Amino acid sequence: MTTLDKPVVIGIAGGSGSGKTTIAHEIAEGITDQDRIVIITQDSYYKDNTGVPMEERMKINYDHPDAFDMPLLEAQISQLLHRKPIEMPTYDFTAHTRSEKTIHIEPADIIILEGILVLSNEDIRNLMDIKVYVDTDDDIRFIRRLERDMKERGRSLDSVINQYLGTVKPMYHQFIEPTKRYADIIVPEGGENNVAIDMLTTKLRSILIDKDK
Repeated sequence: MTTLDKPVVIGIAGGSGSGKTTIAHEIAEGITDQDRIVIITQDSYYKDNTGVPMEERMKINYDHPDAFDMPLLEAQISQLLHRKPIEMPTYDFTAHTRSEKTIHIEPADIIILEGILVLSNEDIRNLMDIKVYVDTDDDIRFIRRLERDMKERGRSLDSVINQYLGTVKPMYHQFIEPTKRYADIIVPEGGENNVAIDMLTTKLRSILIDKDK
């Protein structure tokens, strides 16, 4: 096996609950050698709010570009591109701040970067070889978000609804949906679109096979 001279970076953007994470993992599972692919999630790069009072933390607009530590994300993707390992941060959504825990990530031939606003930053876009936008109906995205936030993030029904109407939906239309214009590929219906997932997986397999010849 020969490593690629330069890792391939795929950016997968789209609204919350659109199916970005599902697509990323479906693609990764389609690559035989799992050591050759890594998934980086933008959710891990929310800013550290340790010094911010809890009352203020709970008002954070997680769907605004300013909520993310973009310089750190860009720096760590660049490190992976230079075949250097990173310590990826993690975010505690119940404490509304960055966790002390990090995840050790080794460099790989294929880097999937997924998140709502991964296509919004020009410097990060310029690191990508393939840009994907997942386009899923608002109602479906809301239902998925509701289930996820209540099961995985300990949120109440009212808090999820209020957050969605107050920030998630307006921020989607203001900041996230406009990044569709940067995409090379637009995938309707997210993780349900097996044809698109197969196409992307086949493309990546062919890149790896060509390099291994």
